[in-house]
Amino acid sequence: MFSSILIGLTIVFLAINLFYFFTNKTYKKSYVNSALFLKLFFVMVGLTFGFAVLYYLLSSNEVILKISDNTGEQAPEDFMTFLYFSGVTMLSVGYGDLIPVGSARFFALIQASLGLLLPTAYFMKALGGSSEN
Repeated sequence: MFSSILIGLTIVFLAINLFYFFTNKTYKKSYVNSALFLKLFFVMVGLTFGFAVLYYLLSSNEVILKISDNTGEQAPEDFMTFLYFSGVTMLSVGYGDLIPVGSARFFALIQASLGLLLPTAYFMKALGGSSEN
């Protein structure tokens, strides 16, 4: 019960911080384009799901994920595993618990590159927009 209350308070705290970030205009040169941020968010979510589907389809032809332990067993071939791997790759977290093999290695590199370059492009666009005002 107590942990549920703490979790709820933490979620409210995070929501307030995000609201403050997007609505605070104290600095004259600060610029946050909410539409551009939402576009980035939905594009990254779409790419994460798209790559998860790609990994799922590739798994019908070959082993594409292995568990990173001494056994090197094949990872479970369910969609949630591929979605998890896709999210970890897209956000460049790289926990290392799953290792891509075969053709998935190439696609994981492409996805990691997109996960790095898209937010960079967002910030470059946002900073470029703030100097025009």
